[in-house]
Amino acid sequence: MIKGLDRVLIIGGGIGGMATAIALRKHDVDVEIIELDPEWKVYGAGITITGPTLRAFRDLGLLEAIREEGFFASGQRIFLFDGTPLGEQDVPKLEPGLPASGAIMRPMLHQIMSAEVLRHGTKVRLGVVAEQFDQHGSGVDVQFSDGTSGRFSLVIGADGIYSRTRTMLFPDAVAPVYSGQMSWRVVAPRPPELDRTEFYFGHRNICGINPCSRDEVYGFVLTPAPEPRRIADEDMPAYLKQLTKDFGGSMAVIREGIGPHSSIVVRPFEYCLQPEPWQAGRIVLLGDAAHATTPHLASGAGIAVEDSLVIAEELLRCDGDIDAGLQAFTKRRFERCRFVVETSVAIGERQLAGAPAPEIAERMGKGMHHLAGAI
Repeated sequence: MIKGLDRVLIIGGGIGGMATAIALRKHDVDVEIIELDPEWKVYGAGITITGPTLRAFRDLGLLEAIREEGFFASGQRIFLFDGTPLGEQDVPKLEPGLPASGAIMRPMLHQIMSAEVLRHGTKVRLGVVAEQFDQHGSGVDVQFSDGTSGRFSLVIGADGIYSRTRTMLFPDAVAPVYSGQMSWRVVAPRPPELDRTEFYFGHRNICGINPCSRDEVYGFVLTPAPEPRRIADEDMPAYLKQLTKDFGGSMAVIREGIGPHSSIVVRPFEYCLQPEPWQAGRIVLLGDAAHATTPHLASGAGIAVEDSLVIAEELLRCDGDIDAGLQAFTKRRFERCRFVVETSVAIGERQLAGAPAPEIAERMGKGMHHLAGAI
């Protein structure tokens, strides 16, 4: 048990919200999740999992399930956009027994995490949002969109980059910022020989391939765009083929397989970092609601899972002083999350400026070295 926590509401059933529910239920806290999506689905292709993120998932107890369904690799290969090899890099293991890096299909990760949430006994209500908060000394009264209400000793806003909780909590809450890059991801069969991440540089578009399971990879294209683009679903295959028409190697193989059947996901790269504090009374933000990042360090999911571990630790050690525990949580997390957001955005800016591949690789390497430190 965690002293002072009788009942916790988590707003948002994404990675950060689910991880926090799992972390708190390990201490027998009564947890309820509300999720706007009535089907509790996740949309996307694959997700890269760095060493620090694997460490966080291990500490949450999910590493073996991810190992079973995902794909672990030991490094990456770098190519010129036309397929000419430029080099190969091994990624050192963060700790003995921990894989160096990996990836997993995002829907599969959601399946693993949601099953664990339910296994631990968390109550999940779908198609529901929090409409009003009324704080009092020992907690928060919450009015829900379905006409119900509840009293909670803590409310955690984990409702993503467009967090309603953030805007309800802080009148001057930050808004997401578009970075100038669009991301295209397509799911494709994994060639047996493709056992490492591949990056393709030297073109205005940047491409890569990441194996996510025994059978699948996702190919990605990062392209500059002054404004976010909207492409009709039926036009996506032809447009993605056009974006990758100059690319060789395995990217050419993926391009040839793109068709009306392909699973293609398009996203603008956006980010936001809510200044300290992340709490107001007994309501606190975590995950993308507090620090949404672009994916250039592949650490957005990782720092959200780290948030869940740290908030559970700080609430456990605060001896019932929940306010002090929440303050300690933000103090421990802010600079690390700020580093991820600002470093990721800076890498994207250098990509847009046409920086050479060695510079980008060096920036990414320094970023990962920093994140290898303790959370």
